[in-house]
Amino acid sequence: MTHVKQTVAITGASGMVGAALAAGLRESGHHPVSITRQPSESNQGSIIWDPLRGVTDPSRLETVDTVVHLAGENIAAGRWTAALKDRIRRSRVEGTRSLVKSIAAVSRRPKTLVCASAIGFYGERGDTVLDEDAVAGKGFLADVCREWEQEAQAATELGLRVAIVRIGVVLSSKGGALAKMLLPFKLGAGGIIGSGKQYWSWIGLHDLVRIIAFCIERDSVQGPVNAVSPNSMTNYDFTKGMGRALHRPTLFPMPAFAAKLVLGEMANELLLASTRVTPKKLKEQGFEFHYPELVGCLEQEIS
Repeated sequence: MTHVKQTVAITGASGMVGAALAAGLRESGHHPVSITRQPSESNQGSIIWDPLRGVTDPSRLETVDTVVHLAGENIAAGRWTAALKDRIRRSRVEGTRSLVKSIAAVSRRPKTLVCASAIGFYGERGDTVLDEDAVAGKGFLADVCREWEQEAQAATELGLRVAIVRIGVVLSSKGGALAKMLLPFKLGAGGIIGSGKQYWSWIGLHDLVRIIAFCIERDSVQGPVNAVSPNSMTNYDFTKGMGRALHRPTLFPMPAFAAKLVLGEMANELLLASTRVTPKKLKEQGFEFHYPELVGCLEQEIS
């Protein structure tokens, strides 16, 4: 593993994952720099960019060792209208393209690009176990992830090592899916969604930050990396685990038709789809999870 301290530029540094990553890198002795639309007093020295036009002054990237690309429209911001789906796609596909073009414009380029993706890449796959060699699935998210990853992989032609982190359901009380689920579960109103048989592949924020840092530091990691716990589970088992961690009953199911009524297409791809993903590459590379079990992860994240 490479122990050299690096300057790491991060898009999406103000988001839940980006902020936690920046803090973790700082603790490890690295120097995180924000790539942001708007400079502020809290992120002086940041690199300014427009996600659809690229970095305003690409020469700022010449002092950067690694770029971590996390920026993108929130896929769970609301019901998937045509306009929101367009923003989701453009923010990821065109945003990544513009970032790679900015990297191409400098003479001293970063050595590594770590780009976020999602396990939505695999789509609805039932109980099939999916490692990084599995092909892309079907559906809106699968299409977006495939295009998104293609744009990131273009950086290999510039001589960069590219790692693509396919992120599962992120568990953190600071935001994301878990934060939205906590209140009904704490009120005793949580329950299975749909049949409960669909597989959810999850990862705690603590381990996700460590996975991204692992991709930054370990030169042998490249291509897609499944950022999920080794213990994917059905929605039924996930729900029961939530109940145990919170010491609450889980008696109020949400039928599939109700989820579709409330969330439309998003329900099919985010809540009802079954995606059973395994972190094969991380295991092969020797990564050790701190919280591989759901209840322990939940207790750590909500404490």
